[in-house]
Amino acid sequence: MRPSTAALPPTLIVIPTYDEREALPGTLARLRAAVPDVHVLVVDDSSPDGTGEWADQVAARDDHVHVLHRAGKEGLGPAYLAGFAWGLEHGYEQLGEMDADASHRPEQLPGLLEAVRRGADLAIGSRWVRGGRVHDWPVSRLLLSRAANAYVRALLGLGVRDATAGFRLFRAELLEQLLAADIASQGYCFQVDMTRRARAHDAVIAEVPIDFDERTEGVSKMSPRIVAEALVLVTLWGLSRGAQRILRRLG
Repeated sequence: MRPSTAALPPTLIVIPTYDEREALPGTLARLRAAVPDVHVLVVDDSSPDGTGEWADQVAARDDHVHVLHRAGKEGLGPAYLAGFAWGLEHGYEQLGEMDADASHRPEQLPGLLEAVRRGADLAIGSRWVRGGRVHDWPVSRLLLSRAANAYVRALLGLGVRDATAGFRLFRAELLEQLLAADIASQGYCFQVDMTRRARAHDAVIAEVPIDFDERTEGVSKMSPRIVAEALVLVTLWGLSRGAQRILRRLG
């Protein structure tokens, strides 16, 4: 049974883009069809391929689509932070994130909406809980993602199976608390950082099983630098957590 989205609170989905002119049209069309009441904010980092200009054309004829232009390519984390700040300023009560390339199926957004409706402060579309699936990934990438999440669980104790997931929905009240602090994470480590901070605020976190599809259009933004950043930061956060636990025992 499809989760109900009746009486949906004002909801904004933030989609960061950089050279996603091929992928974004299909993703946006599917999202608008799946949950027509949801608003969408495309945060474009001055894409050379015209993604931002195309999004402007859509926004001109669809009052549920908005565009935020940034001066240049500044990274995934800053794009989401800019989008969340815009959404909070405009009074949205639920704010989410998803990829531009339809790796996250827009048709599964109602599952996240339902989790928040039932009391979650943060709903995560998870690949690694029962019922979650990944399609068309090579074994090497599957192993990397599973190993990364196991490492995060071991060091940070978040109790989350998919802390690196980028398909999420936050209550505005939680985001306001999270954005009050300085968040410097770039790349995909941003997702781990936001999960860690949400847990520190005693947020109710729910993982909803989703299907994750390998992109068929455009080019992945994953790079060795992004992986290295995540490894270093998670290790530092884990060491800090361990030190704090030792100090509490000694105190």
